[in-house]
Amino acid sequence: MVPGFETDPYPGRPKILFVGLGGSTHTHAWIDLLSDSTFNIRLFALPDGGIPPDTWLVRTYLPQDSHLLPLGLSASMRMTLQPLPESVQKGRKGAAIRLYTIATKALNRIGRMASFPTFEYDQPPRMPVISQQKWLQRIINEWQPDLIHILGLEPSGDFFYQTYKQFPFRKTRWVLQLRGGSDLAFNRVIPEAIARVQPILQNCDQILTDNKQNIQYLRELHVRDDQISSLIPIPGTGGVDVEHLASMRTLKAARSRALVFPKGYELPWSKCLPVFEALQLCWNDITPCKVHILNISPEIQTWFYTLPLSIRENCILHNRIPREEFFTLLANARVLLIPSLVDGVPNSLYEAMALGVLPIVSPLETICSVVRNEENVLLARNLYPHEIARALTRAMTDDGLVDRVVENNLELVKKVADRTVIRERILEFYENLTRNA
Repeated sequence: MVPGFETDPYPGRPKILFVGLGGSTHTHAWIDLLSDSTFNIRLFALPDGGIPPDTWLVRTYLPQDSHLLPLGLSASMRMTLQPLPESVQKGRKGAAIRLYTIATKALNRIGRMASFPTFEYDQPPRMPVISQQKWLQRIINEWQPDLIHILGLEPSGDFFYQTYKQFPFRKTRWVLQLRGGSDLAFNRVIPEAIARVQPILQNCDQILTDNKQNIQYLRELHVRDDQISSLIPIPGTGGVDVEHLASMRTLKAARSRALVFPKGYELPWSKCLPVFEALQLCWNDITPCKVHILNISPEIQTWFYTLPLSIRENCILHNRIPREEFFTLLANARVLLIPSLVDGVPNSLYEAMALGVLPIVSPLETICSVVRNEENVLLARNLYPHEIARALTRAMTDDGLVDRVVENNLELVKKVADRTVIRERILEFYENLTRNA
């Protein structure tokens, strides 16, 4: 047991265990809704879901292998299943010296190196024999959370439910938070997927999601109405700090010549190559323009170098960047380009609204239930380069449209995604669930 970790800061108050991707900024943003509350909060980070930054002060269980753990983890904020890297290194060093000592003693016994010193060292730390899922069961049974909040059906819900089936634990309330449209888009129609996810959905106590379309999908999967939270729709990050983001804007969007495209990858949910084609179709109409491409994958980086030099020399490529850095980048842009094939209501859409940026999105039902074409966004289907090119041309040349949309969106985001308002609703939600546990 790590000293300090197991001491709850608010004895007697409800305990909430989150299960999700430790490296996800969405995970951090949601849990941070509770940062000034008196709930006792911990996160079980999924084995392949990354590790929170040291600056994120939420008690976190890390089931990753030792070689994936960074040095210098805080003993009061991080608990690991396997020995910390520095312990492993110490153990390996001790083992090497013990081997050296044994050999030395043998040589001493035959008198060939009688003056050579010998040393004694502690045994190296033993590797745990329990599995990652068995560890989650043990944590639940020992800490006894009043509520377990699962962040995402895949992979978090899968991991949690497989744990429950293999290693049953004490009954407690479960909340499942669906991730946008991706969690149900295919899982609701593929027979094998339905058989896998339906028990997860039907066994939780409450379900949260960021769009109303998922309510219909849940009913089709025979989820009871009393499981579907009245908070729906609720942004997956817990909303945006409207005042803070609005204050970051230093230049009117219509005067900026920068474009942010954060989907530099190919997934079932969105495609990047049609955007590259669109840039070639409209480039002469939208220049001068700087294009920031985020989260670029190796495959897309290869395709990037097939673009004309005139486009490439005006593009800046980024890997994953911290959330605040993304906000700074977007605050200096004119357009956020986020076409997609499957989506809920993108968190970046709300962020763009608060930051005074014109969003280009796809006409998906989940999105169009919140925004209107030419009032809040411009619409373009993801697989149609000509539609994306037309939207980009309009966005980069029509200053009046940009000014009007930015003004409309500031009012809209205050109504639907103000983090201050959402926080109060979430605190009440948790209080009610834990009070009746």
